[in-house]
Amino acid sequence: MQSQSSFSLNKSNLAMLPDNIATPNFDRSDVTTGIVHIGVGGFHRSHEAMYVNGYMNTTGDLNWGICGVGLRPADKKMQEVLESQDYLYSLLEKHPSGERNISVIGAITEFMMATENPKAVIDKIASPEVKIVSLTITEGGYNFDPATGEFIADNPDVIHDVANPTAPRLVFGYLLTALQARKAAGIAPFTIMSCDNIQHNGDVLKAMLLAYVNLVDKAFAQWVETNVAFPNSMVDRITPATTDEDMDELASLGIKDSWPVVCEPFHQWVIENDFCNDRPSFESVGAQFVKHVAPYEKLKLRMLNASHSVLGLVGSIAGLETIHGSMENAALRDMLGKFMCTEVMPNLDAVGDLDVNEYGEILLTRFANPNIKDALSRICLESSAKIPVFLLPTVKDNLANGGKLDISALVIACWAYYSEFHTSQEGKALLVQDELADELQSAAKGYEENPLSFLTVSSIFGELIEYQDFTALYTNYLSQLRAGEPVLKIVAALAPNASVPKAS
Repeated sequence: MQSQSSFSLNKSNLAMLPDNIATPNFDRSDVTTGIVHIGVGGFHRSHEAMYVNGYMNTTGDLNWGICGVGLRPADKKMQEVLESQDYLYSLLEKHPSGERNISVIGAITEFMMATENPKAVIDKIASPEVKIVSLTITEGGYNFDPATGEFIADNPDVIHDVANPTAPRLVFGYLLTALQARKAAGIAPFTIMSCDNIQHNGDVLKAMLLAYVNLVDKAFAQWVETNVAFPNSMVDRITPATTDEDMDELASLGIKDSWPVVCEPFHQWVIENDFCNDRPSFESVGAQFVKHVAPYEKLKLRMLNASHSVLGLVGSIAGLETIHGSMENAALRDMLGKFMCTEVMPNLDAVGDLDVNEYGEILLTRFANPNIKDALSRICLESSAKIPVFLLPTVKDNLANGGKLDISALVIACWAYYSEFHTSQEGKALLVQDELADELQSAAKGYEENPLSFLTVSSIFGELIEYQDFTALYTNYLSQLRAGEPVLKIVAALAPNASVPKAS
């Protein structure tokens, strides 16, 4: 039931909200834009924007407001909702105990649609007060071939952008034109900071932008390489999609928000201290600045993100619906712990004095949070962009060093089943949203003629099909799944009484 004292979220009603809802303690009318963020979604709002809000609350330095930018027509809804709420939104942290913490975030002060006025977006990025351009554009937004890592120069959007520099479609065109404008005006370049779940995300972003710039102006590409910084970073916070129930709960607690953000209490941000312009002192609100972020990236991508894909693909075939629901299945939980211990951990690098087993225990606890109803359907979206980054590097390492492959092979077999039938083993329809969905389904349907047909999608799997140590396991699991063997029975056989990290 909605509270009688529930108020619509906007700047006029901030003072009317219940005392237990934290609100910005700074005057938002004094905030100037220091960051342009491309790709405003739930994760950005639960993570970077939350850090910026905390930084301005703590320090009173109001030069770091965020201007959001949408590159896709689908971003229009986010713009409209935020604009209607004076760019305020609520962040609902759900603890395993049932405790709730609610904060109103005031870091975003503007939202521009690139599809409607690309010149205005370029001018905004080129303006001297902007010191950082950050991105959460998903793995697919970087326009690289997952098998080779090379920039896809023949992408029709790339060809369009080269010919239309003031009306680009992809992020690279906006960055290039804005950097050119700043150089021409004698303005220092902005730091370009990826916040996406890609290992070496800053290095990847730099390589892809330079590849694009080289298509347009090779001399300027040299200037970019010399003068622009691309810090690598590792970002971590589980942020499930917002539901109607979440909005109803917030209304019952006193705040009506048309698009709040729900997240776990845990958050982490590790950033290489490599900036070519000013930056906020994010370390004052919990971020870590380090010389090399690679060990942290590798740990998170291969432990957390890959584990999500394990639960997402295997759990979906089993007919399960959420991460925490999958963790309630003892066999699946034990298999996940075994995956961490036997397939991932042997290939990790040292991460300072961090205890990797303790990190695994923390992950299992986070996944089991019953109040973070993270849908497996969300986890499985765009798996063709995720699996090559999160899981396949572990497979390749284990092939090289004779390591364990069983659970990884089962996950890929489940993905083949998912891609072919688009249903669970019980016939429940599964959401399929993947840029390569048609190609994956076509490949998977070739099973009768070639049991390895799914692995022929070389843009994802490269030469994996050539490794019999893997393919023997894969074909065994896929044949069992197609014959009707319950996937949870296979799971139970994989991890009987496994010795794994235990959730606290």
